[in-house]
Amino acid sequence: MTTFDQDTAAYWMPFTPNRAFKKNPRVMVAADGMYYETAEGQKILDGCAGLWCVNAGHGNRKINEAIKAQVDQMTYSPAFQAGHPLAFEFAERLADLFPGDLNHAFFTNSGSESVDTALKICRAYQKARGKADKIKLIGRERGYHGVNFGGLSVGGIMPNRQAYGPLLSEVDHLPHTHDLAKNAFSKGLPEHGADKADRLLDLIALHGAHTIAAVIVEPMAGSAGVLVPPQGYLEKLRKICADHDILLIFDEVITAFGRLGDSCAAAHFGVQPDLITTAKGLTNGAVPMGAVMVSDKVHDALMTGPENMVELFHGYTYSGHPLACAAGIATLDVYRQENLFGRAHDLAPYWQKALHSLARHDGVIDVRNIGLVGAIELQPRDGQPGARAFEAYLKAFEAGLLIRTTADIIALSPPLIISEQEIDVIVNTLDDILGNL
Repeated sequence: MTTFDQDTAAYWMPFTPNRAFKKNPRVMVAADGMYYETAEGQKILDGCAGLWCVNAGHGNRKINEAIKAQVDQMTYSPAFQAGHPLAFEFAERLADLFPGDLNHAFFTNSGSESVDTALKICRAYQKARGKADKIKLIGRERGYHGVNFGGLSVGGIMPNRQAYGPLLSEVDHLPHTHDLAKNAFSKGLPEHGADKADRLLDLIALHGAHTIAAVIVEPMAGSAGVLVPPQGYLEKLRKICADHDILLIFDEVITAFGRLGDSCAAAHFGVQPDLITTAKGLTNGAVPMGAVMVSDKVHDALMTGPENMVELFHGYTYSGHPLACAAGIATLDVYRQENLFGRAHDLAPYWQKALHSLARHDGVIDVRNIGLVGAIELQPRDGQPGARAFEAYLKAFEAGLLIRTTADIIALSPPLIISEQEIDVIVNTLDDILGNL
């Protein structure tokens, strides 16, 4: 057993109350399968797949070996005006995996970069069609689309935005779909709320369809606390966008790669967007990477002009990085060989029943789930928003369980390799904690 005694001052940690954390740090030093290990030697059951990303479990040997082999062959190749075989292979594999005509992958390094890339592609597409006035971007309240300026602008989580304005000006927002009064304790898709998609018609009436380039939504809003789409909502959005010549982007940084028991939410719901943003499960979190899947319609509209000219002036030094591509190809192999999408689908009913058993606690005001993701919403303490859930987080960590919290919502998204017995451990641990909050 070791202890952590390193000076913590130099590392400015993201999305963390740094001063409080550094007084009592929680430090992971190893991980395998479903478990982390702390510096003190404690095993921590991962109820979050890291940060929604380690879908195939920690330390997967096939993924690790693919990365090691690529390290010995080539660690970097320029992404501009040159390529390497794995980038083309990975893009082709992704095109085969995603539904419809999402046949083109633009590689990024994170979900935030994927979102800003998708927004730029949509504006470039409209301009290439001779519709330069179509620049407005429509996001949604409580939406999370990363932390770059484009994603912040279409996002709708106020603490993420308030210190950084002014943001992009040509942006508006749909209302969120969360309705505790009508949909609390829904199992799967809530019954009420499809009509909230009609608010897009109001925005079209206000701004004019001739000014709107794209609408971006998370099919399931993860970072806001697992907000599950109402029945028929996504279908309505798709039809309204199609009827008014507006592109539809699904932000699937969380939902792609098995979280809902399918390749992506678009396939799960049978709703075809024009672009999909991805990251997280793309490489099982082993190497940072993102990708935007782009439809033939959008891609081909930009393949114009002289053939020797750059069609899209956009990209990153590390787009399609060799190590990331090696990790991604191996990750897709693991998903297929271990049938992890099917496993998530098959475990979903057990997961649902186990989570909803927590509804018995007085402080629980909602439990919701879809696929292998779920949330327990707690009654906030008077004058202390978020305190009840964060106390649950600390107690869970002490008891050997990693959870996520946002406001007074506990969010769960375990690796897809989880067993029924490990689901029981998660729920029993939370059952004990919730009974004493």
